[in-house]
Amino acid sequence: MDLIAALLDPAAYPEPASRVELVQTHISWVFLTDRHAYKMKKPVDLGFLDFTTLRQRHYYLKQELKLNRRLCPDIYLAVLPVIASKSGVKVGGKGNPVEYILQMVRLPQERMMDEVADRGELSGEPLNRLVEVLVPFYQKAATGPHINRYGEPAVITYNHEENFAPMKAQVGDLLSRELFEEIRDFARGFLTHQRPLLRRRIKEGRIRDGHGDLHMRNICLANGIYVFDCIEFNPRFRYGDVAADVAFLAMDLDFHGLADLSGHFAACFARAASDEELLILLDFYKCYRACVRGKVNGFAASEKEIPPEERERARQAARAYYALAGVYARKGAEWTASWW
Repeated sequence: MDLIAALLDPAAYPEPASRVELVQTHISWVFLTDRHAYKMKKPVDLGFLDFTTLRQRHYYLKQELKLNRRLCPDIYLAVLPVIASKSGVKVGGKGNPVEYILQMVRLPQERMMDEVADRGELSGEPLNRLVEVLVPFYQKAATGPHINRYGEPAVITYNHEENFAPMKAQVGDLLSRELFEEIRDFARGFLTHQRPLLRRRIKEGRIRDGHGDLHMRNICLANGIYVFDCIEFNPRFRYGDVAADVAFLAMDLDFHGLADLSGHFAACFARAASDEELLILLDFYKCYRACVRGKVNGFAASEKEIPPEERERARQAARAYYALAGVYARKGAEWTASWW
């Protein structure tokens, strides 16, 4: 049975649909009907996530529903079974599930922050409103001893070193050896010199169960501010310093050529959260986040299921993100050297 083909049939869905569009990433298929988006996880094991069994895919879809309702309670609706019978494939209903799928309200694509920015329409005003959403979100987000340990320098070091392994495999194709070593050496040096600051962040309650994937494609500027698609598959990527989330969006604004808005967003957040030390960490975490985006786009560039033109766009994006990481590494290394 070709489940993907079956789910491209509008008759498979519980609501009337004129057509179904398919969008996919390296870990998910997303089926778009007129009113809803349905996400189904791919049975992949990438080391940092494992969706290889139906039970695991079901569990992580339920986690995705629960966690994203923190910021988008009206958008994330339900996890539904996918039922196959003699009459065909149906989303929802009774029977033995062959898969599970997450049902969401479909947000207007043209109002995604990256598309708004690419049209030259992004300004400081929606970023101010975003800060008004995010600051109380982080203030209310879970913290405590279990989560605080993810702010420890040893854990942050582990995250970086884990990221360097797939980056090293992409050397020669997506980045040069010199660039890789420059980024790696900056991160290691910062972690060595800034241990007192990192430990102080723990004592001040800056380590939270946050979003983990706060970039422009995950923010919709529609009637309200919708921040969606947080990391659900590995809490280690979601637990951490609030500065790491802020840096992700600031980096993405830089990537889109909006350095002024990037600085505006970071400064406004730091001021609203009474967290001026966040700005000291910005280049360090921007560098890390640019590397994450480079790595993810590198994975997409080698995904055979993705059309060739999309793979090439992903390859070019990966190279651009790694180049930006190098900019942060050089800037951060100069700043760090001035302190010692």
